Amino acid sequence: MTTAAAVRTDERIQRDVLDELAWDAQAQPNEIGVTVHDGVVALTGWVDGYARKWAARRCAQRVRGVRAVADDVEVRLPGEPGRTDAEIAIAAGRALEWDSFVPAERLDVTVANGWVMLRGEVEFGWQRRTAERELRRLRGVRGVTNLVEVRPVARTDSERLRRDLQRALGRGIGTERVTVEVDGDTVVLTGVVRSWWERDEAERVAWSGEGVRAVREQLLVGG
Repeated sequence: MTTAAAVRTDERIQRDVLDELAWDAQAQPNEIGVTVHDGVVALTGWVDGYARKWAARRCAQRVRGVRAVADDVEVRLPGEPGRTDAEIAIAAGRALEWDSFVPAERLDVTVANGWVMLRGEVEFGWQRRTAERELRRLRGVRGVTNLVEVRPVARTDSERLRRDLQRALGRGIGTERVTVEVDGDTVVLTGVVRSWWERDEAERVAWSGEGVRAVREQLLVGG
């Protein structure tokens, strides 16, 4: 098998990642260094918010030939007085309440030194991911730890879930190189995808399945 990393040099990937960081307004401003070895990108330096750190990681993942990303970027908030932990907690609560797809009443948010801890229970895995996405965007947030548990109401029909997910993956990313296995309420994804976008889409589809409590993603990004 010929991988994307094999047909693109590390130097070319490095230039493309730097260009992508400079082009994406969501990742600006930043002081990020980029090194590449065998298609693995290492990001170092700092940004002024967690949302920009996340955007920088996505920039690297979008570049063709990237096999993995090691994200060592620090979040350094501006020197002027920023949001207090109490203000961040209030903003987080409101953000969850405003999202109609998130059961905010079943979630609990605590903040310490700008780091948000999210706990609680939801019925679907995509609700867990949506809640975290809402919090990542908030000003003053240094990071998010998502400890929300997925507790489905209905019992999982493993074979039906496997078939449904396999069909959904075929509709979404159009590849048969991803294999779905279901062990109880846990979905295991194996195989090869062509890009990080396909990898993320496969994981999103898996978390959208009814009754899924956990997803083990073992996909390789290749050609």
